[in-house]
Amino acid sequence: MVGETGRGDEAVQLVRDLDPDLAILDIKMPGMDGLSAAREIAGERRAAVLILTAFSQRDLIEQAKDSGALAYLVKPFQKNELIPAIEIALGRFKEIRALETEVQSLEDQMETRKVVDRAKGRLMDVHHYSEADAFSFIQKTAMRERVTMKQVAERLISGELTPPEPSAS
Repeated sequence: MVGETGRGDEAVQLVRDLDPDLAILDIKMPGMDGLSAAREIAGERRAAVLILTAFSQRDLIEQAKDSGALAYLVKPFQKNELIPAIEIALGRFKEIRALETEVQSLEDQMETRKVVDRAKGRLMDVHHYSEADAFSFIQKTAMRERVTMKQVAERLISGELTPPEPSAS
């Protein structure tokens, strides 16, 4: 999908509407400057941002970097400079998204572990399970009911699920 506008505020809306892989922005744009537009687009992780501008001052380059732009190209440029800048921006964006997915997965795993540990503690304290038996009960219940261990643990913590008394070893 391709969209075109000369205004920063419209660029942000176009990115939201069209969901492109890349947004190419100039620093000087009416409505909202390109750096502010880049900050919004990059902040929402909607598209890779490439700043394409006639300005090469060091402070603007730093501001572009801080806004979330993944590549910066100064006009006039040669056609053979544009493709690598686009590829760099897209590659970096893909890496950022992959890292965010990995972080989210790790956060989910950590949350599951905390909830399962709380449920194991409840089984051990209230129902006198050993730690191994508590874990086994949660795991087997999850498999039997085809739900996650986190869901079983949450039901144990809320009191919605009452375990049987542990078998004597």
